[in-house]
This record gives sequence, structure tokens and C-alpha cells, in this order.
Amino acid sequence: MQLTLVRHGEAAPPINGNDSKRPLTERGHIQAEQTAHFLKDVVAPDIFVVSTLLRAQETLKHIQQFFPNVEVLVCDKIKPDDDAKVAVEWLSQLPFENIVVVCHMNVVAYIEEIITSEFFTPFSLAEARIYDQTVIAAGLSTKLKHFVPSA
Repeated sequence: MQLTLVRHGEAAPPINGNDSKRPLTERGHIQAEQTAHFLKDVVAPDIFVVSTLLRAQETLKHIQQFFPNVEVLVCDKIKPDDDAKVAVEWLSQLPFENIVVVCHMNVVAYIEEIITSEFFTPFSLAEARIYDQTVIAAGLSTKLKHFVPSA
């Protein structure tokens, strides 16, 4: 089983204090495009899981261009301040072998901390990390690859 965690690209500041509608900046789109090009050759997703927030959804659009027929699940458990334990439990229930998740700091790094039992390591903008595991559960994942865009 393969799990890929992706942080969204650079986003604009909140608009009228609304964090959920922050779009990617031009740089953020370039970062997401670079990550998409990396992922197209190293993942074969069965499902995409994406946050409800615009910047994550815009990041996913770049990845989807290489996987146009893969279904998308929008998840409200992977926003920046959500509980990573709840997110891991939710992800563990999905009946798929290859899952790509596009979400946010801090939850994405806490998910990694739980599944690998390694120390919290922040994700760069649009960074992708790929893990192998039999099931999604605490301490059972091994990081295989990672990618940080140059933009």
C-alpha cells in the first residue's frame, strides 16, 4: 500500500480574514506543477483526498492533469489545525491501495509523525512524501521518496 502526502503550494494572504478561500500565488502554481510532474512517474493513485480549502484543491488540479480519471474525496479532517489522529483514523478506513492526500501544515507533518513514529518535520510548500505500509496505522509506514519543488 502506498500513501502520498502533499502540502499545498504557496498561497495568497487571507482575503477579508477568510483562510478557506486563499488561492495559490503564481509561485504556488509553479510549485504545484513541479510536484505534479514528479508524481506522474512515481505514483499510481486509486483515489485523491483533498482538503476543503481552495489552496489544496488548486494544488490537486495540477496533479489531476496526469490522472484525469481518478476519483476525488473532499475531506474536512485535514485542514491546518485538525487533529492528525482523527485524520489517520479516517484515512485508515479507506478501501484503496494507493492514496494521494493534498492538505496543509501542520496536520500533514503530524500525520507523518504518527504513521512513521519519527519526529515532527515540517513540509516545504508543495512538498510530496511517499510512504509504504501494509495498513495506515501508527508507526507502520516507511518513507520511500520525497520531492521539494525548486520554485
